[in-house]
Amino acid sequence: MNKTCKIISACAAFVLAAGLGVAAYKSLDTEEDIPTPLIEAPPPTEAPTEPPTLPAYDSFEASPDGMTEMAKIMLHKNKDYAGWIKIPNTYVDYPLLKDPGEISEDQPYYGNEFYDPNHFYLHKNFERNYEFAGSLFIDYRDNFGAVEEEQSENILIYGHNMLNLTMFGSLRNYYNDYNFWKTAPFIELSSNYADYDYVVCGNAVTSGYKESDFVYWDMEELDTEESFDFYMDKLKEKCVFDPEVDVKFGDKLLTLSTCYGASEANMRFILVARRLRDGEEAGNMDSIERTKEYRERQKKKEKEQKKEKENS
Repeated sequence: MNKTCKIISACAAFVLAAGLGVAAYKSLDTEEDIPTPLIEAPPPTEAPTEPPTLPAYDSFEASPDGMTEMAKIMLHKNKDYAGWIKIPNTYVDYPLLKDPGEISEDQPYYGNEFYDPNHFYLHKNFERNYEFAGSLFIDYRDNFGAVEEEQSENILIYGHNMLNLTMFGSLRNYYNDYNFWKTAPFIELSSNYADYDYVVCGNAVTSGYKESDFVYWDMEELDTEESFDFYMDKLKEKCVFDPEVDVKFGDKLLTLSTCYGASEANMRFILVARRLRDGEEAGNMDSIERTKEYRERQKKKEKEQKKEKENS
């Protein structure tokens, strides 16, 4: 099965779990409002601090220099462990798994069953047992390894839009809500080798059909300026709101993908972030480089405020 088919079948599963996610969404009226989910969610997953007990998986490749202690622990539990994702002020706080790609029926680690690429963890938890909510997983084609120059320009992570806000369910707080974005603009992403910080630079609702004019699920390697600009132009074209964060060719991107609305429409909601640049600080939006339009508007606003103060 090709990846487009995978995306379509996954959405049908997402919607069963999510219902009409938009109906459960609470909008904000003022900047001072704090977003609160309508449904109480379980506490975030806690990272392990001790080595796991049996059963353990002991045959992953020898740990290369620079692998984190967390990775060494987690890889003994699941060889597909690829890192951790956390979005402060949301319920996203989970381990990440790397999809193993196509699985043949002669692999006991995966249950001796056939799976198409990007299917195994749709309904499997970290222990590889059935769970409808599944896991958050990185596309099997992505490179999120130790050498940053070899990493994919756009890391793509899939997750279910669960009605109880688990997995990527709490991402629906970003739907059409600039005020919520201001409370949760940063994403923490760890690989097996390093920790990274990202700032959300866009979101969009788009079709999941292969005929779409924006097949974002096939755009991990944005290694040319043309492909990078096409991705960002399409994102901006479909953005439900624009955070006006500066993004340019050479930036590393992160795309979180989940379902949106009714299964018949086969729509997706994606949240896109870029890795912080040198000099930018996680948690401090004043340190983040903004778009030229945003900077010019702020300067104009400051001049007007200064003039009003002088005339008062």
